[in-house]
Amino acid sequence: MSPWTCVALILTAGSIGGVVNALLSDNGFILPRRENGIWCPGILSNILIGALSAFISWAFYGSGAAIELAVGATTRDQISLKIPALAGACLVGVAGAKWLTNEVDKRLLKKSVEIAGHKNLSPEDCSKFLEAPAREVLRAVEQA
Repeated sequence: MSPWTCVALILTAGSIGGVVNALLSDNGFILPRRENGIWCPGILSNILIGALSAFISWAFYGSGAAIELAVGATTRDQISLKIPALAGACLVGVAGAKWLTNEVDKRLLKKSVEIAGHKNLSPEDCSKFLEAPAREVLRAVEQA
């Protein structure tokens, strides 16, 4: 198998991990945009970060670390890519995209606290925020 085919398969598995993270998070399939001055990555960024995370992990720690790309270098006759490497790439893609999602949620919640600090919110209003996703908390605090 060509090293570039392996790279393409790893990037694809990581991209799938990014899509899985988008489905698991409250963001869904939104496109990248700004909300109240905070960049919300959306699905495209989840896919990109998932693919890059998977590739970097595979290249550093997986079977990709043994691939020689230099011209004229001694190479193995056969490069193999096993199912666990693809499954690992998908999992690393989910984790990498989840990291991005968590960082954005943290910024959204900090902005929500900043706005809420200037308002006189009732305990009922505050209890509504406990179970809501970060984007919805920010919107609700702005409207309160």
